[in-house]
Amino acid sequence: MANETIDTSVLTDEQLAQVMENTRKYLTFISDGLCFGIDTSYVTEIIINHKITFLPMVPFYIKGIINLRGQIIPIVDIRLRMGKTAYECEDGSNCIIVMNINSIMIGILVDAVHQVIDIDTSKISPPTANNQEILVCGMMKLSDGTTMLVLDQVALSQS
Repeated sequence: MANETIDTSVLTDEQLAQVMENTRKYLTFISDGLCFGIDTSYVTEIIINHKITFLPMVPFYIKGIINLRGQIIPIVDIRLRMGKTAYECEDGSNCIIVMNINSIMIGILVDAVHQVIDIDTSKISPPTANNQEILVCGMMKLSDGTTMLVLDQVALSQS
């Protein structure tokens, strides 16, 4: 994916200040072939190949928990949470994005993490009216033509 860069040389000081105020860093990742983005201010770390311990009697989309340096973190399979098929990794590896959302630690199991890009948040459109994805709060077209769905991390933490 191409980085979303803005040519600041053609902007006035006022326009530049506005762009800088609206620009946030987003971590992009792939889940079930879709590109998602999440504000990096919520991301604590990205871990791979961490053992997930199964828990009985939890919602179907909770894959289990991990012990990360003494802290127990629930892991949400983002595919299941969005009504898709479960995440299955053939080689036993996994990719977990650990987030801190309003002092709640949560991990999401994703297919792959791509990159961190600068996004002008004023260019994020609301999701379509018939969108049934409760975890998507917006979308935008990246410079390479990919549509990035913006993950609603607050809704995720309340699941």
